[in-house]
Amino acid sequence: MKLTSENFVDQGDIPKKYTCDSENISPALAWRDVPEGAKSFVLIVDDPDAPDPANPRMTWVHWILYNIPAAAVSLPEGVLKKDLPEGTLEGLNDWKKTGYGGPCPPIGRHRYFHKLYALDIVLPDLELPTKAKLEKAIKGHVLSQTEIVGLYQRK
Repeated sequence: MKLTSENFVDQGDIPKKYTCDSENISPALAWRDVPEGAKSFVLIVDDPDAPDPANPRMTWVHWILYNIPAAAVSLPEGVLKKDLPEGTLEGLNDWKKTGYGGPCPPIGRHRYFHKLYALDIVLPDLELPTKAKLEKAIKGHVLSQTEIVGLYQRK
């Protein structure tokens, strides 16, 4: 499985538009080469370099989506809840909100992992799960996973 974005390349800089320093909208994401038998997708976007890449102490979660339908092959730029593929559910990011929260690093150049998982099931409604709760729920159901990493440092 392969995950790409028309807005940044793997290991490349995330444009300011997708961060707290500008429009704070989600980048476009697309995927291909989905394994046979995939019933849904999970998307987790997180930053393992928080708060300071020189001394990381936590992984900050920016976005959680699950039960993205197996027929979906992309998410458009700036996707809002009302525009998500039918059946897609949201989890809580580390701002304790749903939806996308863009890069907003307090110091240094951070890595933002956009991780996509193809699952062999459609999950039950987990009622706004955290990343930990969602990772526990998908254990044993991941057919394939892929990621794209974007970088961002505030000027």
